[in-house]
Amino acid sequence: MKTLFAHRGMSALAPENTLAAFALCRQYGIKWIECDVDILADGTVVVSHDDTLDRCTDRSGSLYELVTADLAAIDAGSWFHDDFIGEPLPTFEQLIALVNQHELNINVEIKSCTAGWEMTDKLIGNVIAALEQLDTGRELIVSSFNHLALAEFKRRHPQTVVACLFESTGLGDDWESILQVCEAEYIHPQDNNLTQTMVARFKAAGYKINVYTVNDLARANQLFNWGVDGVFTDTAHRFPSKYKQLYANNTIGSQ
Repeated sequence: MKTLFAHRGMSALAPENTLAAFALCRQYGIKWIECDVDILADGTVVVSHDDTLDRCTDRSGSLYELVTADLAAIDAGSWFHDDFIGEPLPTFEQLIALVNQHELNINVEIKSCTAGWEMTDKLIGNVIAALEQLDTGRELIVSSFNHLALAEFKRRHPQTVVACLFESTGLGDDWESILQVCEAEYIHPQDNNLTQTMVARFKAAGYKINVYTVNDLARANQLFNWGVDGVFTDTAHRFPSKYKQLYANNTIGSQ
């Protein structure tokens, strides 16, 4: 089965990592979403790629200086399109509720948390607590570029499938040792410079492979033909129906 992950939700059609972007997935027949999680000063886990507000909201400043009450005044949608004015910066618990409602599967990327290990440790614990609200039957992968944090997550929550993320420049000969330490089931390599030989090597070692971020249909086809299991994409709506899930009482969106 070839898996499409809506990278930060349907991020070409709605502002990334918002409930609006994730809610569009079912309409377009996308079963899997990818999100990023980080933490506020009071321990609330939020869905955000950046540890600052500057790029994707109407505010500036660090997530680590905010508390939950501050979220009501943050607009995470008006930068993208007028249709999304007032779209909130979601909490992880709000996203889990949406995932349960829409019967989605979820890849949760734990951010490296530049506030230090104490906050990273709290992030791991609070992500685990929030995941208790995930319905049985929802599939889950937890991934991170921070392999120390990922190994700690796996130690505390061994029943969850985990994936080591690698940038192409950071994918050295020690990749298998890192996956072994993390007890990872997946490797998530960057698309740039990924070769068929590398894919074959990962497969031969017994790992599943999801590649990020693949927005070109021909490249996605090539990767699937090489044997990768899934791709993360910003443009899931453009992929043909063979990659999508038909839902009861729902039609796949236009290509």
